[in-house]
Amino acid sequence: MNIQTLKIIQTAVVLIVLVFAHFFTRKVVKSFLKKFKFTAQRRKLTIRIVNLLLSITAIVFVSAIWGVKQSQLAVFISSAMAVLGIAFVAQWSLLSNITAGLILFFNHPLKIGDHIKIIEKDFVIEGIISDITFFFVHIKTENKEKISIANNIFLQKNISIVLQKDEH
Repeated sequence: MNIQTLKIIQTAVVLIVLVFAHFFTRKVVKSFLKKFKFTAQRRKLTIRIVNLLLSITAIVFVSAIWGVKQSQLAVFISSAMAVLGIAFVAQWSLLSNITAGLILFFNHPLKIGDHIKIIEKDFVIEGIISDITFFFVHIKTENKEKISIANNIFLQKNISIVLQKDEH
């Protein structure tokens, strides 16, 4: 058996393990997060993050199989990070929205379906949270209006939870 065939077989094994790992982690993460009563939206996001980490690990293994040197891989990763860093500095609000979205996801008591009131100086926004994404919180008002508020702005507001989803 020549070296190329061996590398192809090893790559196939890594890809098969990756597929099984995706299915296994999906089941484990779903059951674990259901046990702690996380919402479906948060379970999906957590599964995406875990799958991204698994995919990056598989890419590193495949790179090692095909003989990519660590120094070459380090140069590639640092170049990609520099490009991302420049892009994030150019779009600073983008980075702050993603960071605020993660804070809302992990540390904020709000959930999809909660009835909230945002208390402003001049006006009050009241409605039900219909979605929380990486960039926006979507609120549906009693008038069936859909209001989108950037996560970094939402985090700065005074919010009153009128009725939590569990209490409905």
